[in-house]
Amino acid sequence: RRRTPVERANLAFLKRHATRPVKMTLPGPFTMSSLAQDDHYGNPGAVAMAYAEAVREEVADLFAAGADLVQIDEPYMQARPDEAADYGLAALNHALEDAAGTTVVHVCFGYAQMVKDKPSGYSFLGELANCRCDQVSIEAAQPNLDCKILESLPEKTIVLGVIDLSTHEVETPEIIADRVQRALTHVEAQRIVLAPDCGMKYLPRDVAFKKLRAMTEGATILRAAVAH
Repeated sequence: RRRTPVERANLAFLKRHATRPVKMTLPGPFTMSSLAQDDHYGNPGAVAMAYAEAVREEVADLFAAGADLVQIDEPYMQARPDEAADYGLAALNHALEDAAGTTVVHVCFGYAQMVKDKPSGYSFLGELANCRCDQVSIEAAQPNLDCKILESLPEKTIVLGVIDLSTHEVETPEIIADRVQRALTHVEAQRIVLAPDCGMKYLPRDVAFKKLRAMTEGATILRAAVAH
């Protein structure tokens, strides 16, 4: 479907007030097909590909409206790795086909509010080396991720989750820096972008702001260390 005037207005509002590049997010075709009831296609791969075509149009519209980055969220690739490998990655690649700007794919273990115990490794991540996206966004803070898996994505920018969303406790900048250091053993600094693990909607606004401020201060510590 094409984007509505309201959605275009939301992006325009964001661009008017932002001083940095802006990112818009969309649910991914595999995740949407995993949640849908199919009374028409009779084939899960066909459902995913139909969603992919709709997402591809939305990605094109967002870039045409001025988005700098578009992120596609695919948490169900972690939840259903066999199906993701079978047809999900093909659908995702179709959604990203001919994208006019920088694209990101986010794979996570679910909102921290609902999922408290998370594994320290991904069941579907290295496979995204074959994805058309430019960047891969992951959780690393709450699950205490073994960052060696990032070596399987040598050509992707890594959007590294460094804020634990399962707690209202605000990380210090030093904790943020330490979390990034775990990844720097496996990924060059120029390929890392700092981010929260996932969405922050379940945190109080003041807590979310303080966590984001700690993240930016942690980045300052790291840049100073690299400079010296």
